[in-house]
Amino acid sequence: MRILLGLLASLFPITVLAAPEPTLFKLDNGMEIVVLEDHRAPVVVQMVWYRAGAADEMPGQSGVAHFLEHLMFKGTDNMAPGELSDTVAKNGGSDNAFTSWDQTVYFQRVAADRLELMMKMEADRMRHLKLTEDDVRTELQVILEERNQRTDNDPGALFQEQMSAAMYLNSPYGRPIIGWRHEMEALDRDKALAWYKTYYAPNNAILIVAGDVDPQNVYELAKTYYGVLEPTPGIESRETRVRPEEPPQLAERRVVMSDPRVSQPQITRSYLAPERDPGDQKMAAALTILAQVLGGNGATSVLGTKLMFPPDAPMVYAGAGYGGTSHDDTTFSIVAVPKPGVTMEAAEAAIDTVLTDFLAQGIDPAKFARIKMQLKAADIYADDDINGAARRYGSALTSGLSYDDIAAWPDILQAVTEDEVMAAAKLVLDRRQSVTGWLMPDGYAEAAQ
Repeated sequence: MRILLGLLASLFPITVLAAPEPTLFKLDNGMEIVVLEDHRAPVVVQMVWYRAGAADEMPGQSGVAHFLEHLMFKGTDNMAPGELSDTVAKNGGSDNAFTSWDQTVYFQRVAADRLELMMKMEADRMRHLKLTEDDVRTELQVILEERNQRTDNDPGALFQEQMSAAMYLNSPYGRPIIGWRHEMEALDRDKALAWYKTYYAPNNAILIVAGDVDPQNVYELAKTYYGVLEPTPGIESRETRVRPEEPPQLAERRVVMSDPRVSQPQITRSYLAPERDPGDQKMAAALTILAQVLGGNGATSVLGTKLMFPPDAPMVYAGAGYGGTSHDDTTFSIVAVPKPGVTMEAAEAAIDTVLTDFLAQGIDPAKFARIKMQLKAADIYADDDINGAARRYGSALTSGLSYDDIAAWPDILQAVTEDEVMAAAKLVLDRRQSVTGWLMPDGYAEAAQ
């Protein structure tokens, strides 16, 4: 381990120098531009991030953000349906899109000299999408089948959907991104176009270009293609974007689900947790380190040491996770898979014992220092990839963080103390603000007796 850590330390100065630094612009129509210059390979990634995701949908219209993402690959006055993706492929590139709760994103990775073509096509569909009734009917069947394959036929996905619904009583994060099936079935052309006209505008989008480019040239191209698009008045900025807030959670909740398709039982405990707040990221940094301390390092983590590796250990897997880049309150989660023959009651009791002992005993200083070094290395390596760097900026900016917040995050992580991590643990790891879920094969409870 000392050799590995020494090697990582010796690489830090070289890798830091290679990490892209942002050049920032803003067009007259309100569109933000982030350029991450990296000349190590003659490729470029263009990403357009819209500040609109599943959590911005109106009640009763779950899934419309994801539905519109699919429909964006239809035609415009200047492009036939599917032409953008076909053009990317013919030029040796790749493209895709994804929808989350806080954003919807479209991206292409192509040779650097194809950037202008990508900008021209992406800007065209930002304002000039054409949808026929046939387009809408066909794509509606596509997303319904996607839900069927990825959610309805996957007990793990159904379980997570139920966990989120139980976690959030009022926040729109309790709705599935793909949508509830009965609401998806009611989506139509008018609803899709209303979403498009409301949110797809230059003043609600961030253009991120990463790779072998000159920032000033990117700006001039963006002015040519995106700068001529009209903004939409009244769109909320990241500072004023307001959603229903989650009320104080005063009692723990439970989800128990059995399904014959489940191959291994699973216990999940999710706690309501604060996200990275603009100008105040200390708590999120402490929770990020806490997730690594509890479950992020395999055999050396608290959960791994106590629950997985002793001869009489009750678990085949135990881990922890925290997703702090979120516009509203997020979750801190623990996941464990019991060994065959271990009851769910015994497995949950073992988790609670480990957490109680951890809160009483604190963090091993040597492990704490090692985790901070590993986080530093992971942050550097993430920036070393142009896709990773672009995603880091886009995700943070569309979740309400500022450029200063993004720049400050690595130093804030490194400045976190053991006491701050333990204070965050005692605040968040409270059963009264948690949902505990059991996912089991049919008959597991009886078989494990």
